Amino acid sequence: MMMTCPSSTESLRVEVKQSDTATILYSSGTTGRVKGVELTHRNWISMMAGIHAVRNRSAPHAVCLCTVPFFHVYGFAYCLRVLVTGDTLAWMGRFDLKVMMRSIERFRIAHMACAPPAVVALVKRGDINEMDGYDLSSLQVIGCGGAPLSKSVVEKLRKRLPNVQVSQGYGMTETTARVFGALGPEETRVEGANGRLMSDIEAKIVETETGSALPPLMHGEIWVRGPYVMKGYTGDEEATAAIFDSEGWLKTGDICYIDNEGFLYFVDRIKELIKYKGYQVAPAELEDLLHSHPDIVDAAVIPYPDEEAGQVPMAFVVRSLGSAIDESQIKDFIAKQVAPYKKIRRVAFISAIPKNVQGKVLRKELIKLALSKL
Repeated sequence: MMMTCPSSTESLRVEVKQSDTATILYSSGTTGRVKGVELTHRNWISMMAGIHAVRNRSAPHAVCLCTVPFFHVYGFAYCLRVLVTGDTLAWMGRFDLKVMMRSIERFRIAHMACAPPAVVALVKRGDINEMDGYDLSSLQVIGCGGAPLSKSVVEKLRKRLPNVQVSQGYGMTETTARVFGALGPEETRVEGANGRLMSDIEAKIVETETGSALPPLMHGEIWVRGPYVMKGYTGDEEATAAIFDSEGWLKTGDICYIDNEGFLYFVDRIKELIKYKGYQVAPAELEDLLHSHPDIVDAAVIPYPDEEAGQVPMAFVVRSLGSAIDESQIKDFIAKQVAPYKKIRRVAFISAIPKNVQGKVLRKELIKLALSKL
């Protein structure tokens, strides 16, 4: 309307600099308080330029389905991505598995953006080929972000949809979405990886105490630097100063490692590591093993206070319908696959694991629940 309708009043010229704040998106606050992340025009332009650089220009324009809310950086970035590439966007509000299946069939969806709960729904709710006969043959790529997707879920999804690429990535609200991503059939087949570094961004793995850079295959905190990195936290100079080092590296707070081929592997959040007798135990590793058990629908692992060990791993488990699996069976199942210090020491059964809309486990809620029973 503004371009086609003449106006009697003289239009005002507005100057916008690339360093100006374009969006304020809020971090999930799963390990701390929620903070407003200021992303600039330069952040978004750089991100879209990186996406455009790796686009297969010979591929036909696709119809894409976004099941992620636009207030999340993944959903917002996906919406802009579709505009940049000239594809068509289909969007659904509140997630519903049958609505998603019907949309894929009706609109011939080729690429879909999901959070982990949507992928889990695909593999947990019966055989896809028997779900009212929906035709999913158009689907080529399922992109998953917002939270880690366990290996067992990926394996089940590939069995259900063998011709679909499962593309995982790594990023944060503070990095304008993904900075590592799996692109193409070869990269998406690398088990457990979150892809390779995107263009125009730097990353390194550092020793958590000293900040010294570590070689490939060594576990440490991942730091990133470049035009994707946020301007800062709105109205919080202290938090902004704390997350950056003196050379402009953003400290993600995530423990990862990079292999010799440049693929990133997520281990866990630093703040969520369980400290057992001086050893560090990653909840994500134990959760991945729990998810592989046929009698377990969902699971989460938290630190539980212990006088002798400091903390011990405690599992909250959602049983499959009709399953009678008990605490001792779960402990034995894990004990056979991990080092002694990683064993699960306590188990509690629950009807559902509390998660936010991006699929991140709300461990603070589970810790409160565990301590209330202490």
